[in-house]
Amino acid sequence: MSRTALYPAAAILIVLVAWHFGVSFFNIPTYLVPSPLAVAQRLWEDRVFMIFHSYVTLLTTVGGFLLSVVVGIPLGMLLVSSRILERAIMPLLVVSQSFPKVAVAPLIVIWFGLGILPKILIAFSVAFFPIVLATIAGMKSVDTDLRDLARSMQATPLKNFTKIRFPFALPQIFTGIKVAVAFSTVGAVIGEWVGADAGLGYLLLWSNANLDTPLLFAVLVCLMVIGLVLYYAVELLEAWALPWHISVRADDLQLT
Repeated sequence: MSRTALYPAAAILIVLVAWHFGVSFFNIPTYLVPSPLAVAQRLWEDRVFMIFHSYVTLLTTVGGFLLSVVVGIPLGMLLVSSRILERAIMPLLVVSQSFPKVAVAPLIVIWFGLGILPKILIAFSVAFFPIVLATIAGMKSVDTDLRDLARSMQATPLKNFTKIRFPFALPQIFTGIKVAVAFSTVGAVIGEWVGADAGLGYLLLWSNANLDTPLLFAVLVCLMVIGLVLYYAVELLEAWALPWHISVRADDLQLT
């Protein structure tokens, strides 16, 4: 096992051991905090049931995340290209993020129905803003010497964008994408709270209403797994796309 996998595995193991002995030592009732063994047993007993609901939430999460990437990156580039557009649109984007998504979600369900689309849109509404901000910051942070060099070589605007501005903005864009992939899971759960008959968000409401604490913790474990898998998938994509960047090379140097 590589060190990159060993460290988080060791941290999770320490948390599980502390959780198990803490529950046993303080004699905490199961309806308050179940033991890790009780949660694992519930996951195994209801594995088919849990896989189905996890799949539903995963589809919503990935859909909202991909939509946030497809919309967020071009929108950030558009705002960077025009100072007037940035001054006009950015306050609207900030205001849109100040509304609680739990309050806005019912409106989205009313407008778009009870299918998967409104849930994807709710996940998108939570996830796209970090990508827009990261894209704007990355596009603005390109070294002025590189811009002057491209200008002195009479590079076309397209070459300046494809060879300099966008590649050097990618590290910060990936930072926003990694934040967005975590937020997408939160947005998917919010969407399932408002109107759904399947998904982990629906199970959270059901287990809470029925005081089924082991099931509630089992759902949280599934959400944790989805979040971790998607986050590390983005990290692998970043390492593949940016092998030259200091953040990727620094990790490689630490492992040698």
